[in-house]
Amino acid sequence: MKFSDMQYKRPDLQKLKEKLASVTGAFSKAASFEEAERLMLEFDRESGHFTSMCTLALIRHQMNTEDKFYEAETEYFDEVVPEAQESLQAWTLEFIKTPFRKEFEDKYGRLLFVNAEMGLKTFSPAIISELQSENVLITEYVRLLASAQIPYEGEVYTISQLSPMKQQNDDRRRRAAWEAEGKFYESVGERLDSLYDELTALRTAMAKKMGYVSYTQMGYYRMTRNCYDKEDVERFRDAVVKYIVPLAESIFKKQARRMGFDYPMSYADAALEFRSGNPKPRGTADDILKQAGKFYAELSAETKEFIEFMYSGELLDVLSRKGKAGGGFCTEIADYAAPFIFANFNGTQGDVEVMTHEAGHAFAAYIARDIVPGDLRTPSMESAEIHSMSMEFFARPWAEGFFGDDTEKFLYSHLASALKFIPYGTMVDHFQHLMYAKPELKPSDRHGVWRELMTIYMPWIALDDGTPFYSDARAWQRQSHIYEVPFYYIDYCLAQAVALQFWALADIDRDGAWQAYMRLIRCAGKKTFSELVEVAGLKSPFGDEGLKEVCEAAERRLDAFDQSKLI
Repeated sequence: MKFSDMQYKRPDLQKLKEKLASVTGAFSKAASFEEAERLMLEFDRESGHFTSMCTLALIRHQMNTEDKFYEAETEYFDEVVPEAQESLQAWTLEFIKTPFRKEFEDKYGRLLFVNAEMGLKTFSPAIISELQSENVLITEYVRLLASAQIPYEGEVYTISQLSPMKQQNDDRRRRAAWEAEGKFYESVGERLDSLYDELTALRTAMAKKMGYVSYTQMGYYRMTRNCYDKEDVERFRDAVVKYIVPLAESIFKKQARRMGFDYPMSYADAALEFRSGNPKPRGTADDILKQAGKFYAELSAETKEFIEFMYSGELLDVLSRKGKAGGGFCTEIADYAAPFIFANFNGTQGDVEVMTHEAGHAFAAYIARDIVPGDLRTPSMESAEIHSMSMEFFARPWAEGFFGDDTEKFLYSHLASALKFIPYGTMVDHFQHLMYAKPELKPSDRHGVWRELMTIYMPWIALDDGTPFYSDARAWQRQSHIYEVPFYYIDYCLAQAVALQFWALADIDRDGAWQAYMRLIRCAGKKTFSELVEVAGLKSPFGDEGLKEVCEAAERRLDAFDQSKLI
């Protein structure tokens, strides 16, 4: 079925609650495992339909934020999703005390109960109003950024459309693009400050109502952190500072020398890796989609079937346009067992990475589409990011089809960028831990914390060049996760540490690496992050050894590139 043919109908919250209450009541009285299992699957279908309608409304709203119908539907779900959670909680309370727990665990695994019990720690009817307010504030943040109309060289751009100008090789024009973007963020800076004030206060209030000292632990539970804790993340941060930051700094110093830039560099200078210009995909958006189809068709039988399903169902929207929300994501429409990719092509190498990264998520969702209940289709977020980040590395042998003469530059840039990202992502996580430890901080204090963290994690960036917004250490406000999904960022870093191991293995044994990847993918949401890493035969990123070995392998590979050709 094509995406445009998928039927949307606003669910009736009252009828849903009555139906779920009826199923929950019957489940509590089930006389056999078979009856209890049937009722569990019925509950899964009913709640999955509600989620599907919510997802359809979200996608269509983000495709066109000026569409009043789906704007209203999104506002409706902002209001009712927290209320629906009350019915989900009632179900979970009955589910975890079922006398048939052993039979359920034998058939579906223990994680179904571990995650259910964790979910109970994140919701109470007492916080429904705060959850509703949180949704409203997040929606406002998304719309605020989507509304950007940035004047530059006589034209007007959205944030996404301006991105190629921020990477062009003319120094004056590139810096002007950064300044233009900075002026937009500066113009809405006061509201960005107050939105974050309100969000941190709301989340802290929720946490205290739930009995937590701060939002941090509740945030970990909301992210389903079922096999590691804050102390493990702190150890990972230490390893990043010890191994990744020095390697990333070496990469940036070589870039500055190659380009003739002062070091440390401004944001605008750091954005240009090669004097001849950053690698760009050749051809049009259609050419990229065609080459992506070729890549997946040749990679494996499973990926060939997957990409044909995605294209025939028109299950992606990747062109940037006025009124479309920024960013990119992959989601799943449960009623149709269909993934959906949302992105904003802008003529940069990021367009190709969408077709590997977001499609990596979509491939995993496609492989898991028939797994029931739905809670077992998707692992926790850091595990899901392994799917996407690793797929980027499996695509490297097909790079020439995407980049032509820019292939060598892309291969260098992609590996270097994977390493350079980890310090940034780790800093985003560290920043959020500090924010929720002290939610009373004033906006100027928050910017000061970001500035201080940059000296630790990103010493290659200078903040004294006068670029609006950026020189005031406010760049964290561009990172939507900080506003929308607290603590969802270290997930990318942990996943990148695992994906780099897949890259190193594929360098030696591509078939073996792919089989290990498929073992991990097929587990879907049935195992924890640590268990999935073990299934793939890789090392945990929480110890020194995994990051150390990855850095050594990456440094050798980067050193093998001829710097004189990276122009």
